[in-house]
Amino acid sequence: MGETRADLWSHPKLVSAVATEDWGAVFRTYRQLTGLSQTKLGERVGLIQPEVSTIERGRRRVTSVEVRQRIVDRLRIPEHLLATDRPRAGSPVPALAVPGPGPDDDLLARVTSVVDGEHRVDAVTLDWFDRLLAEHRRAEDEIGSRPLVGLIRQQLRTVVDLYGGARGPLADRVVRLASEHAQFLAWMAQDQGQTAAALAWYDRSHEWALEAGDTNMAATTLSMKAHMAWSGGRGDRCVRLAEAARWSAPGTSLGVQGMAAQMAARGHALNGDADDAERLLDEAQELIGRAAQHPEDEPPWMYFYGETWFTLQRGMAALHLRDWKVAITRLTVGLAALSDDYRRDKTWYRACLAHALAEAGEAAQAASVALAAVPDAADIGRPHSWNELHTVAAVLMRRGAKEARELVAALRAYD
Repeated sequence: MGETRADLWSHPKLVSAVATEDWGAVFRTYRQLTGLSQTKLGERVGLIQPEVSTIERGRRRVTSVEVRQRIVDRLRIPEHLLATDRPRAGSPVPALAVPGPGPDDDLLARVTSVVDGEHRVDAVTLDWFDRLLAEHRRAEDEIGSRPLVGLIRQQLRTVVDLYGGARGPLADRVVRLASEHAQFLAWMAQDQGQTAAALAWYDRSHEWALEAGDTNMAATTLSMKAHMAWSGGRGDRCVRLAEAARWSAPGTSLGVQGMAAQMAARGHALNGDADDAERLLDEAQELIGRAAQHPEDEPPWMYFYGETWFTLQRGMAALHLRDWKVAITRLTVGLAALSDDYRRDKTWYRACLAHALAEAGEAAQAASVALAAVPDAADIGRPHSWNELHTVAAVLMRRGAKEARELVAALRAYD
């Protein structure tokens, strides 16, 4: 990819890295997009190759104002991408990685004063944190989890600090908000294959949800642990955790109930239990249909849960049950309806579609779908989409398909 690429500084990963001033990520992504070596990048910004390497690996931070400005000038980073107001320690981090306005001056002063212990927290402050977290969830769909982890950790620290200034019902809201942040951090750790960290965050989120009386989040954390078990190929554990999500938190929303039923169906499909899988999928779809009639009753993290997503889940169940024709049909239909805003999910389901095509003997089409998914899988789809594409290559090689060689070469180019 040439370094004169016109949309270089519109790339989501570069935008996020610059906004958070993660210069290591800026260097890595810039080199990936332009093809520059560490030596050539160093020459451009006035650093030697070992300095570029240590910055990329996070062993050195760019603290010099002069070096920072040299990077900005010589890489021609657009001014509008740069953070003009650097938050002081302990203050909330604005939504730098997502579109939309941040807090106005009055609200920002109010949040800061609460953190400093000068005033009590109020509902307006918590409303803003709710909106901020919702924006970050949607940003993660498009740019992946890695650019957002630091931001969400900082937001969680700030939310925890808010607890000291909260009273009465507002204290419960703060704990609920902390639970939602912990659940999001768990999901991002899971997305990056960090199983132990994900389980720890899910446990913390579950504990805070129970403390705040938030049954929807308590059930969701169990469903997401079921998802982890499914990802690890543990069908029985997936079923047990999903069933626990259903009976341990009564009074949950229809959508949350549907999520739990669908997670149990995943486990049964993974075990090859077609009848139980189909029965629970039908039940989950009925719950989701009813939930769609009253979206205002669903918690904010259920925004993605609808008919399109459910069509894709039926395709995944068919994939586990080795019904390649049904898997191909449902994954194709679901992908056609899935918004481009769900870049990470599109990458995953494309890899799964390629897998189903390869198993069905459609080698040329499988390779075409897989090759188109390789760049995004390398960028935001590791380890899950990336591993699935390697599985596709293995299936094609096992079948002696000539297309396997091109896919293997493409994967190696990004390794």
